[in-house]
Amino acid sequence: MPPEMQVLLILLIAAVLFFTEVIPLAVTAILVPVSLSLLGILEAGEAFAHWGNKWVIIFMAMFMVGEAMFRTGLAQKIGKAAVKAAGNREGTIIFLVMVVVGVLSAFLSNTGTVVVFVPIAMGIAYRASISPKKILLPLAFAASMGGMMTLIGTPPNGIVNDALDSAGLTPFGFFEFAWIGIIVFVIGIAYMGLLGTRFLPEGEVKKENKDNPAREGEERKGEIAQEDLRQDKMVYAVIIFVFIISAMALEWIPLPTAAMLGAALVIITGCITMEEAFQSVSWTTIFLFAGMLSMSDAMEVTGAAVLVAERLTENIESPLVVLAVLFFITVVTTNFMSNTATAALFAPIGMAVASALGCSPYPFLMGIATATSCCFLTPVATPPNTIVLGPGGFNFMDYMKAGAVLQVLVFLLALIFIPLFWPF
Repeated sequence: MPPEMQVLLILLIAAVLFFTEVIPLAVTAILVPVSLSLLGILEAGEAFAHWGNKWVIIFMAMFMVGEAMFRTGLAQKIGKAAVKAAGNREGTIIFLVMVVVGVLSAFLSNTGTVVVFVPIAMGIAYRASISPKKILLPLAFAASMGGMMTLIGTPPNGIVNDALDSAGLTPFGFFEFAWIGIIVFVIGIAYMGLLGTRFLPEGEVKKENKDNPAREGEERKGEIAQEDLRQDKMVYAVIIFVFIISAMALEWIPLPTAAMLGAALVIITGCITMEEAFQSVSWTTIFLFAGMLSMSDAMEVTGAAVLVAERLTENIESPLVVLAVLFFITVVTTNFMSNTATAALFAPIGMAVASALGCSPYPFLMGIATATSCCFLTPVATPPNTIVLGPGGFNFMDYMKAGAVLQVLVFLLALIFIPLFWPF
């Protein structure tokens, strides 16, 4: 079997394993470079080289920096202040929760942000006599949209930048993702606030009273969390966070150096312990990131990416139509498997598609990054979607009904604005 077909076979098997999760996602990601090495497609050193990739380092370190924001109580303080201003008005509550969660997710782990806000949002729902279902899905969607706005907001952004880096091209800037990200975020929130609420599932409304065990449970969780917070360290967390984000955005120092410096400082200052630093890292994300980047190398070296790109662009001359097809396929895929893995699968294809059409790769890679972040149709599409599944008591169709119009809306926004900001 030709090398390019071997690579595509490994890719197909990996996609099936990602979809079915018969073995853990991280294990599937590990087996990819193992397979490429055993078959001689890549040398062992090449297959496992991405474990030291700068984007892997950046995201690992930023998980730790973000944890300091949660452990010192800053994220919770911001959230509670916002929801307090909303009072008992359902629309205002949903709007403010989405804004705060989305903005925090642009700079912190969107997974960590959602974990922190779920009990806060449920407590708000009980106090305002609103069904938690009305708040939790918008919360998850906002976390995904917010992550689109910066380089560190979501792993797919780092993956497409790595593809550009590997090709010797200038990667997207720290805030460059916001050119499309802010548009999606603002219009997405406006849609959810004005029209989207009618597609949200109805649920039991639990009013605030002393006999409400769910309410008491939320209060108890809040009290325990409050006791564990290191609020005396909050000022350190703020200073370190602002310094690191500024250093990254203005490129005072290299991105991996800035991220690792931040991770070291939040531990040194006592914002988090060493054990909490290790626990804060989403190791599944790191393993997916590092393991699947070797697939990108293999697809490029063997010509498998070119083969797929040629089939994808066959009989299609319009770059906009190709972008639409690539975006659609990416969205469908990422709604049923890890968005990090999906980005790693499609990034080399995006590069090859651009080459086949003689176009700039930037619009195609930004399209892939946007598509993998905007996945609202299933509970397995993103970690935020999965996290709210249990607390909200949602089913599969709840996501489809609430997210379908939003998914189409983002698709249209991407096709309109991506070519404007990053011409073909």
